[in-house]
Parts: sequence; structure tokens; C-alpha cells
Amino acid sequence: MLSSKYYDLLAQKYDSEEKVATEIINLEAILDLPKGTEHFVSDLHGEYQAFQHVLRNGSGNVKVKIRDLFESEMDERELNEFATLVYYPEEKLPLIKNSFSSEQELHEWYNEIIERMLQLISYASSKYTRSKVRKALPKRFVYIIEELLYKTDEFKNKKDYYTKIVQQLISLGQADKLIIGLAYTTQRLVVDHLHVVGDIYDRGPDPHKIVDTLIDYHSVDIQWGNHDVLWIGAFAGSKVCLANIIRICARYNNLDIIEDVYGINLRPLLNLAEKYYEDNPAFRPKRSSDVTLTEQEQLQITKIHQAISIIQFKLESPIIKRRPCFDMSNRLLLEKVDYENNEVTLNGKTYSLENACFATVDPERPAELLEEEQQVIDKLLFSVQHSEKLARHMKFLMKKGRLYLKYNGNLLIHGCIPLDEDGNMEKMEIEGKTYAGRDLLDTFEQYLRYSFAHPEETDDIATDMVWYLWTGEYSSLFGKREMTTFERYFIQEKETHKERKNPYYYLREDEEMCRKILADFGLDPDHGRIINGHTPVKERDGENPIKANGKMIVIDGGFSKAYQSTTGIAGYTLLYNSYGMQLVAHQRFNSKEDVLRDGTDVLSVKRLVDEELERQKVRETNIGEELLQEISILNSLRKYRYMD
Repeated sequence: MLSSKYYDLLAQKYDSEEKVATEIINLEAILDLPKGTEHFVSDLHGEYQAFQHVLRNGSGNVKVKIRDLFESEMDERELNEFATLVYYPEEKLPLIKNSFSSEQELHEWYNEIIERMLQLISYASSKYTRSKVRKALPKRFVYIIEELLYKTDEFKNKKDYYTKIVQQLISLGQADKLIIGLAYTTQRLVVDHLHVVGDIYDRGPDPHKIVDTLIDYHSVDIQWGNHDVLWIGAFAGSKVCLANIIRICARYNNLDIIEDVYGINLRPLLNLAEKYYEDNPAFRPKRSSDVTLTEQEQLQITKIHQAISIIQFKLESPIIKRRPCFDMSNRLLLEKVDYENNEVTLNGKTYSLENACFATVDPERPAELLEEEQQVIDKLLFSVQHSEKLARHMKFLMKKGRLYLKYNGNLLIHGCIPLDEDGNMEKMEIEGKTYAGRDLLDTFEQYLRYSFAHPEETDDIATDMVWYLWTGEYSSLFGKREMTTFERYFIQEKETHKERKNPYYYLREDEEMCRKILADFGLDPDHGRIINGHTPVKERDGENPIKANGKMIVIDGGFSKAYQSTTGIAGYTLLYNSYGMQLVAHQRFNSKEDVLRDGTDVLSVKRLVDEELERQKVRETNIGEELLQEISILNSLRKYRYMD
């Protein structure tokens, strides 16, 4: 029972029985609206342009609605042109306007396109309240759009009124701004809520632009990926996480994200690298068709890549030694190297080292940082923790993010639920307590949040645990037995490069296993599904992203260009509306210019995951649960204040 003080405060907002009753009526009515469309994306890896296109077209949802409305009156070219105008109004408008030879033709086009835009918004907003639609409209045109959107004139009394509104918009030079506003309103209305199932960062060039877009997005949640946690960990004070993000940026030629975007000075690291390292083929940045490097630039990045990698390997050792619960002593690789013979012994077998770069390693104390290295990593950490832009982005990831999410009956998780070969939840002992399944993930998240809240503590268990999430055997984000970064750099034999996956990745093909996981997380196994990212689906090899009789859906199809040669596609996305789920496969996104010129959507196949026997309503969703609680409180207020 709520306290009388709470009811008194609530009564200040609802100061009459009529107001309470009106709100109850409104909320009860909303419960019977169709559920909004959820849009799932995963493993964006800095590919901002491709992500923007998928966001703007709602994974094809915008085109579907345009086709539903106008297929009988537009040919394919016109449908594509109109869709492109909705996706990229600022860029498409000048191209269209330049095709007209007279002002009269342009004005006629304005009249037609504004009418079609209004029809599209009316169709896209048909399952929302007027209040919700009003919030989506461009503020400067709300009054005008509402007048045109909800016009009723069966007696012909207001025909001239509506015509005059549009004519005045055109004559006053406001038509372009209105069309742009209507286009963005359409984009917002076709997707009610966005789920980002992990890995915004690393590999691609523009993760910061993706985060900026998400900050401004109307409704979004994030399930952290292993790469996202690496960046969070660096900001939270983990020097080894910081070394990892710089190493990955060097590997993919994205150091400008560190230096230019987030303002982190790499000059001390470059000076160190120039002093101790030479060219090394194993550390040259991966080639990109988008960027051409000079020989000098490539050499500098190669040296930085080596310097930060060795710092990383050194920083890992003390963590492994002070955290025996991590069970990672086999990863003390600098101690396993025979520096005189340039060999390393792994699992009882000795391998020659290729492309070795151990100029700063003392064979007697291999994990000890040089004073110069310590100064460099300290300066880098100070710079990271004082980057205003990085702080804003990381705080947003913490506010909107979780390790997993239960949403509308489904379990959203980037990586895995650690399992053993028999399908039991893997157990991990942390500071004398044993955790498994959901409890283990909750414990990981508690440590991550503590570390973020206490960035001054850099060697505590919480900060070490963030690094473990990146690379540990029982991490739900990593999902492999060990990370073979050292071996990939220095050992030619590919047998040492293999990273054995957690049994989850083959057990998730089994429906009963998925049902067991759903039940462990308190979800209904009959109706719930697991939405997964992290591991690219090899479509070209015939792998099916829909697994376990529809209980498991994997949506990492390769947004990252680094994966597309393996997957054969450029990413999956998932749509979940009141009628059911559809999985969308995407072809490679080349450029926005191609879309503006050709009107192509780079969508290949839509696969029906399932079809609801009855259309789902808001009542059956997370939002419905919240509304029912509000209704219960309002009914209690009504009895407490306004009824005898």
C-alpha cells in the first residue's frame, strides 16, 4: 500500500476525480493499441554510413509502407525516388528540384509530394495516439501539419483553407523545410524502439558518430558488446583495456578516433615507438579501400602498433597473477618465451617466433614496464579520463546499456550464456562465491558499474573484472576459451591461432537448451526467444541465422567490412511488430551517393521468423506492464481521495 504522502503528492497533478478518470481511460485505451515496431541491430563496429541507411529506411519498413500506399499510382522508379527522398531529404531535394524547367512544375510537384508525405505519415502513425504523433512532428510545423493531417471536409467548407496553407508554405519558401521535417517524422514513426545488441566500437571508422546518433534517437537500449566494454573499461581506469583499444585502432588504421575525435594525445606513444621499434609486417595496419596511407604514415602506425601491443602483454601479467579466480596462468606468455633462441613453449610444444619485437622486454622480468612505458600509459589514461566527448559517450552507454535485457518476452544478449559440454551453466568462483547463468551475468554487471563509478581505483577487482569480460573464459561477452592475440602476431603455425568457442555456440542450435536458458532468466520458454549478436553468421556457407526452431535468432551478419568476405552479406537486422518477426539480410552498403543516384535499398531477403496468431497489443509488452501499474496507482488514488 502506498503512503498517504505519496497520494497527496500525486493529487497535486490529478487534482480532481475527473482528471484521474480521464487518465485511466486514456491509459486503458492505449493498452489495446497494437504494439509498436521494434528494430534490432547488432555488431555495427563503427560502420556509420551503413547503420544510418538501415536506420533511415527502418530495415525496409519505410519502403513497405510506401509500396502499400502508392504501388497502384507509381512505377518502380518513382517508388524508389520517393523512398530515397524520405531517407535523405536534404540531399535528394536539390537533385529533384534541378530536374524542373519552370517554377510552375516545381510548385505542382511540391503540392503532390507534400500530400503524399502526409498520406505516408497518416499510414505510419495509424497505431499511435495523436499525442505520440505530435511529439514526433517537427516543432515549427506542428500546428500546420496537424491541420493538414487530420483534415475532414465532407461539406467542402474548408477546401480553400487547406489549399491556402500549402500555397503559403510554398510561396514563403518553407516547402523544403516542411518536406525534410515530414521525412524525419516518417523515419521516427516506422520504428517505435531500437535495440542495439552490442559492439558499436572498433574496426570501422566512425563509432563516435553512431553514438551521437543514438544519443539523439527517440527510444533506444543497448546490450553491451565485448568491444563496447573495452572502451568503458578504459574510461573506468583499466590501463590494459586502454592498451587494447589503441592496439585495435592501430590494427585497423583508426587512430584518428583516439586522437582527433576524442582528443587523446598519442605523441608520447609515438616517441616511444620511434625509439624502440622498426617496420614489422605482422603489425602493419590492415588495408582499406577507403584510405590510402603514405609509407611514412604506415611506418608510424606499425611502430605504434608494436609499442602498445607489448605494453598490453606486460599489463596483462600482474592481473592474471593477482586474480587466480580468472584461471589464466596459461596466458603469461611473455614468461614462456626463450628470448635467446627466439622461441615460445605452449602446451608442451615449442614454436619459433616470427616478427618478434621485444626490444623493451627484460628477459629476467618480462612483465615489467620500462619507466618510459609506464609514463606513456599513465599519460594516456589521464587523457582518456579527461576527454569530455568520451565521457559523454561512455556515460550514455552506461545509462542505456546492460549486459542483457529482458524485453517483451525475449532475451537480448550480445555474446553467450557460458555453458559446459553437457549444457549446464558454467560456474565461476569470484572472491569465495560461486556464480552461474543469470547470477554470473548480474555479478559481472555489478563489477562493471562499480568500476565505472570509481575510476580512481585502477587495480581493484572490479576494474580487473572489466578486462576479464573482454578476454576471460567464462565471460558472457567473449565466449571462447582463450584469446590468441600473441600467437597471431608471432607464431606462424595456425593451430595456435584457434580460439575454441564456448559450447553455447553449438548447443544454441538445440531448442530445449534455449528453453532452459529462457527459463533461467525468468522468461516464458513457450513464447520467448533469444536475440544474439557477436558471432558472424556465415550465410555463404549455408548457416541459418534462425536456430532452435525459432527460439534463437543471430543477427550478426557482418556490418563490419572486415567480416563481409566471410559472411557473404553485410549484416542482419530484425523487425518485430504486432504481426510477428521478420529477419532482414543486407547487401554491402557502398555509399549514400549510390542510393541517391540509383534508389537502391541494399536489402536482399526478408525471412518470416514467425507470425502471431493474434495481433499483439501494448497490453502484452513491457510498456503495457508499466501502464497497468500506473492504472493501479491511479485507481488507488481515486479511492483514497475522491471516493467515500
